[in-house]
Amino acid sequence: MPVSAATEKKLREAMARLLAGEPLHTDGALTKENLAREAKVSHATVHRAEEVLAEWDARVARPVLRTPGEVQRDEAIADLRRRLREATTRATELQGKLDALATVTANLYYENLEVKKLSKQGQRRVTALPASGPWLE
Repeated sequence: MPVSAATEKKLREAMARLLAGEPLHTDGALTKENLAREAKVSHATVHRAEEVLAEWDARVARPVLRTPGEVQRDEAIADLRRRLREATTRATELQGKLDALATVTANLYYENLEVKKLSKQGQRRVTALPASGPWLE
């Protein structure tokens, strides 16, 4: 079923605005969906307007899939995802080191308790190590 003359006129005016780069109701991308939005008609109506659609296809040989703003947005998202991956990797590495240090600290704490217990029982004598020696090299 063809479209009315008024609808065809709205579609042609919308096409002219889009092709001129002066959209009123869309982002300006040369897509059939934007043609429908610009003309304020349904997407199905665009496909019923066979003459207008044929003219559109002839004038828009290769439709633009993304606007410059969309390209910039997508690049920013990709950069943020990369940075998030790097930060997550770094956080994982640091968490591993923190876990290792917590284990060492816990072991030293319990060893210290044992040394103190032995010291109180008088079984061993605890002496401080000198401030310098081969063990510090």
